[in-house]
Amino acid sequence: MPVTVAQQKRNKAPSEVAQRYARAFYEIITAGADASAVLERIDLLVKAFDDNADLQVLLSDPRFDTRNASELASNLCKALNLGDDIRRLIGTVIQNGRFSKLVEILQAILLLDAQARREVSVEVSTAQSLTDEQRNRLIATLKEAGYDNTAITERHDPSLLGGMVVRVGSVLFDTSIAGRLARLQHAMKGAA
Repeated sequence: MPVTVAQQKRNKAPSEVAQRYARAFYEIITAGADASAVLERIDLLVKAFDDNADLQVLLSDPRFDTRNASELASNLCKALNLGDDIRRLIGTVIQNGRFSKLVEILQAILLLDAQARREVSVEVSTAQSLTDEQRNRLIATLKEAGYDNTAITERHDPSLLGGMVVRVGSVLFDTSIAGRLARLQHAMKGAA
């Protein structure tokens, strides 16, 4: 399943370079038969980089040369069965000296897809995992509020103590106990 808007690089807009590569590649894959399969493989590759600290270090190392990057990309493509489209994209990125921007480019592609589907990002932070019933109520509430096509990303934050923090696009709804305590503390400082 493709990455959602909420899973873009922590709400940081992609650079112009990443956007240019993303637009070009997105146009190519959407002109083809099954873009969803390619997008799923891109999601898989992004997760591989997110889950592997060594890969993240390699991306940010300016001494990592093109030959090594090509070998790494080839191995990743084979191991993850990424296909020719993604292999060619990675090859172009490496050839143009933009290997350090690879994950950002991949995330920008996924962001373009989410925007094309008019998907609204929803980030939910809770102290404990949501139950299926809570998740279904949240989805129903979002639909009532007019958010039919949502991509929900759940995060666990024990410091919230209870309740939840929901970010819909750029709007924040904080019903957490920690948030309530912070607002009460702020109100008490103003009264003093």
